[in-house]
Amino acid sequence: MTPLQNDVFLRALLRQPVERTPVWMMRQAGRYLPEYRATRSKAGSFMQLCTNPELACEVTLQPLDRYKFDAAILFSDILTIPDAMGLGLSFAEGEGPQFEHPVRNAADVARLPIPDPEVELRYVIDAVRVIKSNLHGRVPLIGFSGSPWTLATYMVEGRSSKSFQKVKSMLFEQPQLMHQMLDKLAQSVASYLNAQIAAGADAVMVFDTWGGMLSHDDYLEFSLRYAQQVRQLLNTNRDGQQIPTILFTKGGGLWLEAMAGAGYDALGLDWQTDIANARARVGDKVALQGNMDPITLYANPNVIREKVGKILHSYGQGSGHVFNLGHGILPDINPEHVGAMVDAVHELSPQYHQ
Repeated sequence: MTPLQNDVFLRALLRQPVERTPVWMMRQAGRYLPEYRATRSKAGSFMQLCTNPELACEVTLQPLDRYKFDAAILFSDILTIPDAMGLGLSFAEGEGPQFEHPVRNAADVARLPIPDPEVELRYVIDAVRVIKSNLHGRVPLIGFSGSPWTLATYMVEGRSSKSFQKVKSMLFEQPQLMHQMLDKLAQSVASYLNAQIAAGADAVMVFDTWGGMLSHDDYLEFSLRYAQQVRQLLNTNRDGQQIPTILFTKGGGLWLEAMAGAGYDALGLDWQTDIANARARVGDKVALQGNMDPITLYANPNVIREKVGKILHSYGQGSGHVFNLGHGILPDINPEHVGAMVDAVHELSPQYHQ
């Protein structure tokens, strides 16, 4: 594979010395960019964009042509695995994802296959290959998946939810059935991420979007346990290159110490967690990624620069910090404000790496 021209992101994840703090952004290929909206319109729909490797590559590279990001992230969706399991994923305008065949009982769980990434998810793996080829070593490529628990919430609810009543009812009333489902999902996620690594992903991230809505004990048993199982099944050595791993639980600040023991190289932080406190709690076990409030990007560039400076100062001296938002960028953000954030990280962070 083409040697990387910029590996500061990978070095920071592995807590190796860096000359400045790397920066990328969750949902950095998204609706805030007019060029993304044009490509999505050309594709015809979100799913058609996701399933076309060339167009997925096009939108993955668009933010790198605008900003000095230190990583690209595969353009895809966290719900590709449930779709490949035959649940019938669709996206209704203004309503988010929906499944035609939600999982509600033991028979439904028994029918769930473990998808072959090179067959049912070939379009994603092909996208990784196309993107990696077209990056020409500019920056590393991040692959990703939803966590087993987060995938299960959508699969049981059948759509997005505020109360999570159906999936929590299954968890409480049929815990063994939930464990069976999560075990299948952990195997599927690990297989999927291993295929992304083999195809060229330089780092992989597990998005546990809904782990934070569980109680303390339930998070450890039904979310973190299976994120840890995924990590144990990952092959993170590709031709002698170590592939760093990131775990992000939105609302996961309560469990940082437990998360730091799950085997990942880095933990993503949402904006509700103080990064100095998080660093003190995890010590030198893991790197930290985050964690500016996405709403900050509505502010003027001077405010954005000030907030960037506060987060960098709060993390303090040394490597092990990847600057990011605490969740995905919102679709109506001014693109120039993203540039202000990236420029601020580049200009203000070197003093913390001397």
